Amino acid sequence: MLKPKNPQAQLIWNLMQLLVGTLIVALSFNLFLVPNGIASGGVSGISILVQKLTGFMPALTQWAINIPLFIGGLVLLGRKFGVKTLLGTLILPLFVLLTANVPSPTDNPILAAIYGGIGVGLGLGLVFRGGGSTGGLDLAAQILYRLTGLPYSLAIVLFDGCVIIAAGFIFSPEVSLYALIGLFVTSKTIDFVQNGLQLSKVAFIISEKTEEVAGAILHDLDRGLTRLDGHGGYTGTGRTVLMVVVGQNEVPKLKQLVRAIDTGAFVIISNTAEVLGQGFKLEE
Repeated sequence: MLKPKNPQAQLIWNLMQLLVGTLIVALSFNLFLVPNGIASGGVSGISILVQKLTGFMPALTQWAINIPLFIGGLVLLGRKFGVKTLLGTLILPLFVLLTANVPSPTDNPILAAIYGGIGVGLGLGLVFRGGGSTGGLDLAAQILYRLTGLPYSLAIVLFDGCVIIAAGFIFSPEVSLYALIGLFVTSKTIDFVQNGLQLSKVAFIISEKTEEVAGAILHDLDRGLTRLDGHGGYTGTGRTVLMVVVGQNEVPKLKQLVRAIDTGAFVIISNTAEVLGQGFKLEE
């Protein structure tokens, strides 16, 4: 997806993604997660648990948690969060409040976990693309890292895990399993929104016929490549390593070309989530 080059247009585009993303998150939350009691982590999950225990509206719980966390982040981490994080912190609960009475299309918890996870992931992905954040436990994890040194990723897992375990006690163990499904679907959908469907592959090729292989890649496959200097781990002998990035559909042809030239070539092919440049995404 191409970004506007004008700074003002870029700011407007980012704010639009933030607003649309938070609206999608709020709708998915009220359409699927709240009616089925699926507390799949985060402040939104906590607000569902609080509603079950006290009847307190989820939007109010989210404000009550997010605003102090944002203030704590400013004090402990500095003013690096910016206006877009503040907007996400305030606007998401507002949209949750405004869409609270939208009727749910399903009472099937599996469908709710899947489609709620897709919706939340889609919305969060747009928010992240716009350079924003919805605050919440992500911010709490950053604060905890600053205070204790606990790795950010581990803190997120612990926070979400505690919410899902609590859901198992407050609702039922089965509901916590549905919440795990929702959390998994959300994470995969965020990846999809960030990186798209067109996963690329990066190949490293070590061959005794480097020039012939390079020529075939350049002319027959019509892909650029990079020559890397390498050395054998045992012999210490210098050798050239060819690195080439190809689309997923080009992998069979690449292997066929290499095999036709050098059956003894050593080839490593792995996934790469995002590639920017000629022949791939021009700008992100």
